[in-house]
Amino acid sequence: MQFISYYSSPLGKIIMSADCDGLTGLRFEGQKYFPEDLRDFVNTETKVLSAAKEWLNVYFSGKEPDFIPPLSLHGTSFRMEVWEKLRHIPYGTVTTYGSIARQISAAHGNKNVSAQAVGGAVGRNPVSIIIPCHRVVGADGSLTGYAGGIEKKLFLLRMEGSYS
Repeated sequence: MQFISYYSSPLGKIIMSADCDGLTGLRFEGQKYFPEDLRDFVNTETKVLSAAKEWLNVYFSGKEPDFIPPLSLHGTSFRMEVWEKLRHIPYGTVTTYGSIARQISAAHGNKNVSAQAVGGAVGRNPVSIIIPCHRVVGADGSLTGYAGGIEKKLFLLRMEGSYS
């Protein structure tokens, strides 16, 4: 069973989804890759969704949350691997798509993971902000891609003090 709830952020409405195990989605309303099946759900509060709201309250107060709400991610093994790499990008820092591609290539003993493939997985991260896909930038430090919109990515990076 899936549940949804809404959060009013400084960047607009966020729609969160969860199953009985954890958070399955955290997306800005109207962003790219928004799942159609969430538009018909009834707003229902659960412990997982309450924990996600608490995490967002701490985060948007300008502090780094010291906990992660339970997550229940579903995706290909490659996407799951990329999303796990995203979870380890420290607050207030950025990395590049190419750096993540090199990490994954090294872990598998090959050199054929492209930055573009990583970008595709990053763009389909179902749990924005908590899994910090906004902390990934282009090779030259430029802001490239963000399903919620570049202006939101810039806001989040500036709030964390990692982009001027």
